[in-house]
Amino acid sequence: MNISVTQAAAQHIDNVIKKRGSGVGFKLAVKDTGCSGYSYVMGIADEVGDQDVVYQSEGLQVIVPKDSVDYLQGTEIDLSISGLNRKLVFHNPNAVDACGCGESFNLKEGVV
Repeated sequence: MNISVTQAAAQHIDNVIKKRGSGVGFKLAVKDTGCSGYSYVMGIADEVGDQDVVYQSEGLQVIVPKDSVDYLQGTEIDLSISGLNRKLVFHNPNAVDACGCGESFNLKEGVV
């Protein structure tokens, strides 16, 4: 399984990197927190570390720490647009539900 990005999300992230002026890709990780158990941590990466796995999708590098790979396998990153608002949305087949605020999620049994 892979981690992928839709064309719209890749263009959005690429624009953020260009506006920032530097970056080698999009960093995505999972941390243990929130009311449902886990949350996504994202940002622009300035380098690829020894403990990172790199996925290529739509011309974008998605950089994931090795300890987050199992949580994110098969995830598609998309862009949601509502009026003037834009946000990244994660379609994660390993997530079974999310909290009411949408900030955290719970994993299928046996994922980790």
